[in-house]
Amino acid sequence: MAEIKFEIRESLGTLSESAKGWNKELNLVSWNNRDPKYDIREWDPQHEKMGKGITLSKEELKALKDILNSVEL
Repeated sequence: MAEIKFEIRESLGTLSESAKGWNKELNLVSWNNRDPKYDIREWDPQHEKMGKGITLSKEELKALKDILNSVEL
């Protein structure tokens, strides 16, 4: 299996921290030297290992923001 290359271009915020010390974060990440996308996933403290996550284009992030703004908490 080919190695996955990534570069966190911008750290936008931490959503939570797990009991094992990993943080669920929103970052702008370039995967395999492609254009960066918005990314939500868990990272180890050194940002060397990651969990499964989701990547979003700018348009998808805007749509998610609109949905979240309409949710009553």
